[in-house]
Amino acid sequence: MLGGAGMLLAASPAQAADISYRTECVPPPISGLPAVQGTTKVQLTAPAEAKVGDTVEVVWKTVEAASRNPDVLDLEKDTVKPTGTIKVGGAATGTLQMEGPRQNPPIPKNSAMVLPDMKGTLKLEKAGEITLTPDAYNINVSKPISTDTKCTPKETVQPGATIKVTNGGGSTTAGGTTTGSTTGTTTGSTTAGGTTTAGGATAGGTTAAGGTTSGSGGGQTDFPGKEVSVNFACTSPGPAGIASKVTINAKKSGGSYALTVKTAKGVMDSPAALPAGALKPSMDVVIGGADKGSVKVTGPANAEPLEQGKPVDLSDMTGTYKPGASGKSTLSPGTLTIDVTLGSSKINIPCKVKGSVTPSLELDTTAQQGGASGGATTGSAGSTGSTAGGTDSGGGLAATGAEDNGTLRALGLVAGTAILLGGAVFTFTPWRRLRGTR
Repeated sequence: MLGGAGMLLAASPAQAADISYRTECVPPPISGLPAVQGTTKVQLTAPAEAKVGDTVEVVWKTVEAASRNPDVLDLEKDTVKPTGTIKVGGAATGTLQMEGPRQNPPIPKNSAMVLPDMKGTLKLEKAGEITLTPDAYNINVSKPISTDTKCTPKETVQPGATIKVTNGGGSTTAGGTTTGSTTGTTTGSTTAGGTTTAGGATAGGTTAAGGTTSGSGGGQTDFPGKEVSVNFACTSPGPAGIASKVTINAKKSGGSYALTVKTAKGVMDSPAALPAGALKPSMDVVIGGADKGSVKVTGPANAEPLEQGKPVDLSDMTGTYKPGASGKSTLSPGTLTIDVTLGSSKINIPCKVKGSVTPSLELDTTAQQGGASGGATTGSAGSTGSTAGGTDSGGGLAATGAEDNGTLRALGLVAGTAILLGGAVFTFTPWRRLRGTR
């Protein structure tokens, strides 16, 4: 053995024993995934004997992590980084911080997490037997966004290694010696990224009072709509709900109408730091009255990066309404869809209207060939938004559901990265500040 203060001790001989303990792993809030109950199996390696003043290296090998990579995203090579804590007991008390490199093979979804070994160094200051017990650990995934899954023991954990520390004369001091604090240091870089906060819920069923704006013929071309209150219930991995004021305006052009849909300012908080061009809104405007069907309106993606926890303003959404029937036709807010794109990962989060909603606009329409009348139309120049799957809801409105929301129930952990989100994914549970006023 190499000894001496300030020198790293080469472990000879070394101890390596497997310790298993029940563990709860909590995916990043952004993932919307429930906590996972599992078993962690750890192998600690440390020198069996050392002298006071030695600095020894401790290695944490995760034989089996308590949680698997969810059936959400494949994790890329070298995107996973673990950190953890070892409890120091016996002749010394304290905690030893452990850290591993961001190093892993590609990890397919729905498969075991493969974590690199974590290391830490411990300065021995007192003689006696020192026990090392694995404790909580964290799994950080850096793509498509940085997310953390936190794992904590749910039972008393047995020590994984014991170091007999002598005073330098070769003999081991008997147990019960004076307790001394132990200094633990870590190697490597710090964990990138952070976690996000969970989101809240919205009150349901509230509608705005008042009538709609009626537009008739003549020379009028601009038809401003009324601001109406809408509660949206979002599908996982989206927020629990969004409460917003919505206004639908129309500008007549020939027999059709160019629609512009506006939502409240700061309607939600960003669940994570998002680059420019990552978030795009769209909505199915419901057509009622004389005409029936829906019109897809789409807004451009965010022009500037979004900061985590900061209010998000959805861009104005535009589309073209071609009437399919003559008479008084109404336009009401319908399903709001939030599309998030991070690299090659795409998340589709539909938020359906909860309860009833008052029409924002009423128009005197004249049937046009190929118009709505019971069908769905898409329109808005430059719109590239698309919807996944979906089932029909009442009134001829095609719901833009995401049956494959597994694609990102992670935006994670989503933004993330269950996520282990590692990828995370985007789960927007944390879009917490749901403002209902402009």
